[in-house]
Amino acid sequence: MEHTYQPAVATLWVLLIGFLRLSTAEEEILMNTKLETSDLKWTIYPQSEPEWEEVSGLDEEGTSVRTYQICPADGGTSHWLRSTLIQRRGASQVYVEVRFTMMECSSLPTYHRNCKETFNLLYYQADSDEATPTHPAWMENPYTKVDTVAADFLLRKGGERKSNVKTLRLGPLTMRGFYLAFQAQGACMALLSVRVFFKKCPALTRAFSSFPETVPHALVQQAQGRCVEHAAQPSAQALPPHMFCGEDGQWVGQPSTSCTCKAGYEPVDNDARCQACQVGHFKAGPGASQCEQCPPLSSAVVTGSAMCLCRPGYHRAKSDPPDASCTRPPTAPRSIVTQINDTSVTLEWSEPLERGGRQDLSYTVECRHCGGPGATCSACGDSVSYRPVQRGLTGRRVTVWGLLPHNTYTFSILALNGVSQHSEPASESVNVTTSRNIPAPVSGIRSSTVTESSLKLHWSVPEQPNYSILEYQLRYCEKKPGDEQGWHYKETKINQVVLTDLRKATEYEVQVRARTTAGYGIFSKAETFRTRPDEDESRSHLMVTGVLVAVGLLLLLAAIGIAIFCFRRHTRVKDPEISDKNGQYLMGQAVKVYIDPFTYEDPNEAVREFAKEIDVSFVKIEEVIGAGEFGEVCRGRLKVPGKKENYVAIKTLKGGYTEKQRRDFLSEASIMGQFQHPNIIHLEGVITASCPVMILTEYMENGALDSFLRLNDGQFTPIQLVGMLRGIASGMKYLSEMNYVHRDLAARNILVNSNLVCKVSDFGLSRFLQENSSDPTYTSSLGGKIPIRWTAPEAIAFRKFTSASDAWSYGIVMWEVMSFGERPYWDMSNQDVINAIEQDYRLPPPPDCPSSLHQLMLDCWQKERAARPRFSAIVSALDKLIRNPASLKIVARDGAGPSHPLLDQRSPPPLSACGSVGEWLRAIKMGRYEESFIQAGFNSFELVSQISTEDLLRIGVTLAGHQKKILSSIQTLRGHKSPSTVRY
Repeated sequence: MEHTYQPAVATLWVLLIGFLRLSTAEEEILMNTKLETSDLKWTIYPQSEPEWEEVSGLDEEGTSVRTYQICPADGGTSHWLRSTLIQRRGASQVYVEVRFTMMECSSLPTYHRNCKETFNLLYYQADSDEATPTHPAWMENPYTKVDTVAADFLLRKGGERKSNVKTLRLGPLTMRGFYLAFQAQGACMALLSVRVFFKKCPALTRAFSSFPETVPHALVQQAQGRCVEHAAQPSAQALPPHMFCGEDGQWVGQPSTSCTCKAGYEPVDNDARCQACQVGHFKAGPGASQCEQCPPLSSAVVTGSAMCLCRPGYHRAKSDPPDASCTRPPTAPRSIVTQINDTSVTLEWSEPLERGGRQDLSYTVECRHCGGPGATCSACGDSVSYRPVQRGLTGRRVTVWGLLPHNTYTFSILALNGVSQHSEPASESVNVTTSRNIPAPVSGIRSSTVTESSLKLHWSVPEQPNYSILEYQLRYCEKKPGDEQGWHYKETKINQVVLTDLRKATEYEVQVRARTTAGYGIFSKAETFRTRPDEDESRSHLMVTGVLVAVGLLLLLAAIGIAIFCFRRHTRVKDPEISDKNGQYLMGQAVKVYIDPFTYEDPNEAVREFAKEIDVSFVKIEEVIGAGEFGEVCRGRLKVPGKKENYVAIKTLKGGYTEKQRRDFLSEASIMGQFQHPNIIHLEGVITASCPVMILTEYMENGALDSFLRLNDGQFTPIQLVGMLRGIASGMKYLSEMNYVHRDLAARNILVNSNLVCKVSDFGLSRFLQENSSDPTYTSSLGGKIPIRWTAPEAIAFRKFTSASDAWSYGIVMWEVMSFGERPYWDMSNQDVINAIEQDYRLPPPPDCPSSLHQLMLDCWQKERAARPRFSAIVSALDKLIRNPASLKIVARDGAGPSHPLLDQRSPPPLSACGSVGEWLRAIKMGRYEESFIQAGFNSFELVSQISTEDLLRIGVTLAGHQKKILSSIQTLRGHKSPSTVRY
């Protein structure tokens, strides 16, 4: 590939590449008269008076050579001497070396005024030997003049005999050959020899690339090479190696190549070639690295190995690097210890004697159900659950739930590591028989009274040798072949029950089980019972009459209801405060009112009324995701027959609970079960018929709002944040209309799903706040624990909780959202917060917070609760902002609200006071990047002050919000902003 350069650029290139020569040029001779032994027979002009004369002479070494000489008597005539045709052999630039002597004009015996001490060199190109004594014409055009040659040394009488050597360049040449011509106009001289040659770059091997001998056709000529043997480029799309050959026949610069030694080969001879790894050595991948000795327990038996093979019985995992030692599976776990608790068993074991040389040891539990004596064993299936997990255990303890009473199970503990798939895992097994204390199955269900809409049933009491039956649980459903029906549950203390509100002439399936102190037994075999059909036609007429009477009564009641509605609506216009507090109608429809489950004499009745009982076999626990007040919080799957499987969050009640703890735990389900709203966490149901007791809710993928915002600091636009706030406000509006006061509204109690929908959660838990919780509390004068930073002043002082106090808390939630999870009031103590609020201090707007949102916060923080906006007004205000996004561009300025000296006292220290980069990052809550900053070399404030966005991306700070926070703090570090104005 040829390149064309402008003259100025070409000159600069020549100056630059003169310092980058890599090799000595080679020369190829086209003509050398010094080597000729016979007459040259060059053409002379004019032939009529020839002055050029071919003679034999001796050169400096005394060798006989053919020369041409001329010494004209009159210098006014041009005398030409032309060579034979010289083939250029592909060269575009050739060099002519002329060795000659020249007499000084003043030393000639007959001096004439036209005597000269120079001659001209010219050339003529031709594709064939076409020159004749008359063609081409003997003049400068069509010849091309090369130069006028002057002698450096002139011969004079009695002087030293010394010859001149001149080298001249011809080109560019485009035809197959050319003629040289010498023109003398009064010079007395002798041509001792003429050598014509061109330069070429020699074959070269460098950087695992070989380049062929190259003839330059321009100032620089690109030469394409190839990788040496056992070397290759990293990809087929890579450009082949190339290098530049200069016109002087020398390689220029370094080769452009990506060739490197293949796997199994190492570089030798200064990267000139690749040599195979010796036996017992390997090289895993391509590159310039050297071969390494095989790692322990492996070997390479041939040369050029890219990997060492493991010895028999040893393996490498897929994730292991090639230079890792070979390992083997672990031995079996030891000493399994079982602890049986009715229908659950806890297994503990000791570590294997040998880990196999690996650290990635884990355990898997396999369960087989063997039934009674002599029964065959089979896999336990999904009815059994494992905590924490069944597979991938890193600890040596697991609890298995959901076993059947008085049954034998075989549990196998498998020890696994990264290479266990190459052989049968080692395991240790143990047989376990569950407790006999679970009640025996109920049998003999019979009906004593059957009507069109009811069934009276009774059954035999099972034999219980050592304990008494606490209650029976009966479940029933309509029998419809091919259609999955939901079960209805009913509890009774005695061995009989009456089922009402049944459909006439309909078959029902019924099952019963008993409960003792050890828990529930298994359900009895399903029995079928049928309600009665109509007895006669007269009864049908009577029913029609009754229906007509009922319709009339309903119409009368409807008229009365409309009158009451109109009256109350009129009253609500006159007194909106009383109407909102006690009204039970909205837009002509009855509003459901919240019922406190603690008003029930039997709290279990509230659970049965508001929460759906779910069969434990429908639930599969997958992993523990946290810890709650009463036990673990897990993620699992709920698969109700006939419905789509979905993920659920599962709260469990830990063992050893009291009856009060069980009642308090289930009270949350009794509360949640009364709510149906897209911004309220949805209750799926409860499991109270087996151990442990569980509450199942919808699963929210993004967890708590405060931690979610901190994790995605700066990643959401103001309109997205307003959308989240609108959802929370909509949920609180629904709760306030049901006359429910949350009392613990905070971002930590708002859950976020994968679609960024925010839902209010944690109902009734405010009464269980503990001193060691993550949010410190303050004991009010009337007792009880209150989250001070989120609570209205009247609720702190007088424990007066209303929807207005929830509105105050909502204002704090707004501040948390707009500050991306910042802690309200920063590090002020609870008492300082109380004092500041009493002195009318309010939180300032977070950075970049729209002024309209901060004004809404201030409205929520009105000292008089009657002046605070209702949640219906808050929803309307947020809707207006969403419909008019331009209003969100007006940003509130820091300090817009009342200031307070406490805030300045609690502000972080100036950045100049930070002792290290790590301390500075922790001060701005970016401590997660401390190690990355140090590894990247930013270990001083001088270096940190020069950091850019590109540097942050290289370090690993990819979140735009985190970049903004760090760069803003760096501006403070540079002195562009007063550090005292920065709050964290």
